[in-house]
Amino acid sequence: MDQLASVGESVETYVESTRSSLNGTVGLSVRLLGQLAIARDGVPVTLPSSRKLRALLAYLALAPHPVSRGRLCELLWDVPNDPRGELRWCLSKLRAALDDPDRRRVETHGDTVSLRLDDVHVDALDAASAVAEGVETLDLMRLEALSQHFAGDFLDGLELDRSPHFGSWLTAQRRRFSACHVAVLEHIIGLVPQGAEEAGAYIDRWLELAPFDRRAHVALLENLARRGQIGAGEEHLATAAELFHSEELDFTPLREAWQEIRARNAGATPCARSGPAFPASEPPAAAIESEPAATRRASLAVMPFAESAGAGGFRGGLADGLTHDIITRLAKLRDFFVIARGSVFALAEKNIAPDDAGRRLNVDYVAAGSVRSLPGRFIVSVELVEVRTARIVWAETFEHKPDDIFIVIEDIGNSIVSSIAAEIATVERNRALLKAPNSLNAWEAYHRGLWHMYRFTRQENELAQHFFSEALKLDPTFARAYAGMSFTHWQNAFQRWGDRDRETTLAFESAGHSLLVDDRNPAAHWAMGRALWLRGEQDGALLELASAVDLSPNFALGHYALSFVHSQSGDPQSAIGSSDHSRHLSPFDPLLFGMMGARAMAHARLGEYNEAAEWALKAAARPNAHIIILAIAAHCLALAGRQGEARNYAAMIRNTFPNYRADDFIATFRFDRDGEALFRNGAKLIGLN
Repeated sequence: MDQLASVGESVETYVESTRSSLNGTVGLSVRLLGQLAIARDGVPVTLPSSRKLRALLAYLALAPHPVSRGRLCELLWDVPNDPRGELRWCLSKLRAALDDPDRRRVETHGDTVSLRLDDVHVDALDAASAVAEGVETLDLMRLEALSQHFAGDFLDGLELDRSPHFGSWLTAQRRRFSACHVAVLEHIIGLVPQGAEEAGAYIDRWLELAPFDRRAHVALLENLARRGQIGAGEEHLATAAELFHSEELDFTPLREAWQEIRARNAGATPCARSGPAFPASEPPAAAIESEPAATRRASLAVMPFAESAGAGGFRGGLADGLTHDIITRLAKLRDFFVIARGSVFALAEKNIAPDDAGRRLNVDYVAAGSVRSLPGRFIVSVELVEVRTARIVWAETFEHKPDDIFIVIEDIGNSIVSSIAAEIATVERNRALLKAPNSLNAWEAYHRGLWHMYRFTRQENELAQHFFSEALKLDPTFARAYAGMSFTHWQNAFQRWGDRDRETTLAFESAGHSLLVDDRNPAAHWAMGRALWLRGEQDGALLELASAVDLSPNFALGHYALSFVHSQSGDPQSAIGSSDHSRHLSPFDPLLFGMMGARAMAHARLGEYNEAAEWALKAAARPNAHIIILAIAAHCLALAGRQGEARNYAAMIRNTFPNYRADDFIATFRFDRDGEALFRNGAKLIGLN
């Protein structure tokens, strides 16, 4: 039985049923997934035959903001005699098709154009909204309704000659909605009982859209085995083997998955088993994981950035250089698994779309982007997509003048790398929070620990230690979990939540374990640098922290820790520079209050008391700022002559610690002699001496 060959027939039937469903829609509806069509109360609205008109409708429907007329002319017209005249004609036809007597949906304000579609059913917008909401959170009924939207490619059959910008946009949208369709199908299959007849049809559609997605093949093999169709499974495996070998893809994981599935379903009779094919968020254990589930970590592929039109397909230019730089920098973070440059460039040379590449590579995230060179400037656009849900996790556009191309690439690369790392950490942390604590693997337990760690209370710090300990039980080679454990002991010592000497020793020991398992991990050197600072070994601390940022220049916490140490007894100017760099790399970091507080102390040591006060206030305003940050604010405000504000902070501190004194503040840090005298003077001004 050749399951792949049956896909076309089932999809044709599916498309026809979806097209007919549009005619029963109440109100105004627009179909973009498939051939563009408009219906009003189920009656088709006739449009002129103009392709530009249809392209304009689709572009405006998906545009998040009003679009300038100049941009629309550049997008759709190859410099005709009167592009704005043609645009006006198209807009008049759109008004005739979309507007009602009492409601204008085509709006023009000054030089911009937009569509008001809040009361219009647009299939593509519905699908995009669901993906943004999270397809993994939707129930089966909602997912099945979404699947009915996909009647074909986005703007099926529509192409524009001599409109390269629109062509690029159209290709991107088709890839985007194809990925949405795959995500919806995959999650449906995770919820549909295996014995149900429709499971096979959904799997067929999945394979049609993503023929090299191993999870789709595993789902089909699992379906066949549970229904007792072992022979059909063998036939499909042989067909899939030829398919994978033709593309030089590794077939071994799929063969091993089938062996495990056969063994698990030995003796099954047709339809004897029911239940979901596999949970939408987790594949069968046999399927595709190349590492044990307990030690699995997030994975990422950075696809080669697309060069602007006119590059002639030549590789090795600015876009490739930026891609290589991003891959290298992300790999140096050693926080998650990054696919090597050779693999992603090989797929790009075959014109494999980023979402398809992500599924072939079996990664959790794909980053992709483009570089456009324009007169006097160039624009870099990038987005990070969660492969299994087709959700855009992060997207940004950077625009620069090409004054010094290497400096610009460095700056943009820093921003992209830091943002990708931060966004993946956030998504993974949120996912871990939704799982039962006893079901977490090492990676998830580590991120659960981070969430508690960044609450900065004694109770939450204890919970963080528990989850880091669980992560290390599952994976004793997890360097970052050891670094996290070191951080919790450091907090206990720094905040006086335990015996300082004992906690300092434990912070040092945990950092040592981190270095033993991975001395190339910047977090390990960061943890050791902080532990040495606790021990009063400033020179050693600075050497370890310098190693952290040398190993990974994008490691924001390393730069912050350098600022922290220098702000007390080192070079205050260096402290300010490191603080600024850490905030540039991670502008929404949970330790942002510390970055600002370190800068405040550095300004105070330089005699710049007004600047110190302002930065201290910013630090204290952060939602997770702890009592020591409030103490920095009180002392810096006092030095700036703002005694009223300073006393308010002193009162806030003494509400929690009634006996808090300057000695407590000084003992917390490692000030040099002049720095200690400076802050003791500030304490006297507000009665904290």
